[in-house]
Amino acid sequence: MEKDFDVWNEEKKRTNAHEDYLPLYYEREVRWCRLGVNVGFEQDGTGKAFSRPVLIFKGFSRRVCLVIPLTTSTKQNKYHVPVGDVGGRKAAAIISQLRLVDTRRLDQHIVTIDKDTFRRVRKAVKDML
Repeated sequence: MEKDFDVWNEEKKRTNAHEDYLPLYYEREVRWCRLGVNVGFEQDGTGKAFSRPVLIFKGFSRRVCLVIPLTTSTKQNKYHVPVGDVGGRKAAAIISQLRLVDTRRLDQHIVTIDKDTFRRVRKAVKDML
């Protein structure tokens, strides 16, 4: 399947233009995030806004945070950590895809995961590094 970098580039320009958009966000939240179209096996967003759910892993400022993309794939390996029900579907954090994003990419809040699940994700990330 061919990736549509040109359409994503236009969406990315619109996202970047919202310089005054500084959403309040918190660690443990799952939010929609405009991840876009990426190279190779990097996790892509989908749909018109090129978005997918991400777990807010660490906040650094109102402008940047670390996120972990989520998937509904049922792969079972050390890089897929189950996080429970997200928007009516079982989801897992793809910890190998941890990335820094500008908060202008963040969109609607979906759910906040419980503290025990978040601790398991943090431990898996620490073990990966």
